Amino acid sequence: MSPDNIFIKDYTYFLPADRIASHPLPQRDASKLLVYKSGKIKDERFYNLPDELPADSLLVLNNTKVIEARILFQKKSGGIIEIFCLEPVGQNMETALQQTATMQWKCLVGGASKWKAGQILKKQLSINGKEVELQGSYKEKLDDGFIIRFDWSPVELHFAEVLHAAGEIPLPPYIKRSAETIDTERYQTIFGKHDGSVAAPTAALHFTAEIFKQLQQKRIDTTFITLNVGAGTFKPVKTETIAEHSMHGEDFTITKEVLEKIMAAKKIIAVGTTSLRTIESIYWLGVKLVKGLLQNNWALEQWEAYALDNSINYEESIKAILHWMDEHSITELHCRTSMLIVPGYTFKMPVGLITNFHQPQSTLLLLVAAFIGNDWKKVYKHAMENDYRFLSYGDSSYLSLG
Repeated sequence: MSPDNIFIKDYTYFLPADRIASHPLPQRDASKLLVYKSGKIKDERFYNLPDELPADSLLVLNNTKVIEARILFQKKSGGIIEIFCLEPVGQNMETALQQTATMQWKCLVGGASKWKAGQILKKQLSINGKEVELQGSYKEKLDDGFIIRFDWSPVELHFAEVLHAAGEIPLPPYIKRSAETIDTERYQTIFGKHDGSVAAPTAALHFTAEIFKQLQQKRIDTTFITLNVGAGTFKPVKTETIAEHSMHGEDFTITKEVLEKIMAAKKIIAVGTTSLRTIESIYWLGVKLVKGLLQNNWALEQWEAYALDNSINYEESIKAILHWMDEHSITELHCRTSMLIVPGYTFKMPVGLITNFHQPQSTLLLLVAAFIGNDWKKVYKHAMENDYRFLSYGDSSYLSLG
């Protein structure tokens, strides 16, 4: 199916505001779980997920952590300027969070019209008993945001420390409330390890230590990639066809150990759209490597996969990457993907997807439609008629192709 023939109006449904979960359930794994297998649907609870998964399968999860990316500055006049840090300028996220003294970020700015040119915003903080001052300076306006310079003292502090003290967890725009204490814990997975996301990998919010224990008992293995989820995940599709939509890029890291597990796995199940996007992207990067198209640029553009040779199996693709890593004596790859998965795409790796319920007319809903075809309508109709909770803090689904 050509992107020119994929009209976004065909991927919508009515989502009442009261069906959007505004808070997490008291128990992570108590959410509903819609199980879709062989075209049939049944209702379960998430704590029963291990019973639904095939033995000897491999779950791929995203171990990113959400950073406190929302900073509120108060002007001398009393007005509030909200700065939402999206991504560092000229650095990867890991390096940027270890930066000292000063740096620039691409940001969204709430109340930008009230921020006069040359006006420096200041915020007083306390970190480990030390008085800290954070300053924000407006540097440049972009089509989709602003370049903001941050300066802080004492200068030896890392930006991660400053952000942790100055910022708030950035809840999705469809959750119409301010962040609360509970969000500090519940808008993170229990296994989050690497700071860098401005939105949670929400499919994994349901996982508990007990579920991981049950997975082990059933000989279901787990492994972790790191993809830094950007605010672009909430970007609405405003064009008539998906071909006209500009897909956001996201950085991800994958290790040699994970690649070896993927190559050896009998069945791969992606936990969340971010994990799925990562493992499909790494397959295509391997194809580019095999075909001599990589040129040391580990990046995949929006529509690039659709023009590449798809006859290479994923074992061959992963083996080529592992060989390249051995030759260059590295144990992890840092990559970037802008890949947009739409109906008509043929998946190379996963046979299952664990995911929450997504917004109408979103790229994430298109991904689900690519995965299970027109049955996405049946799945979402069932969820709506059976009181499922939607979006980030909502209920879950397990979509199986086999």
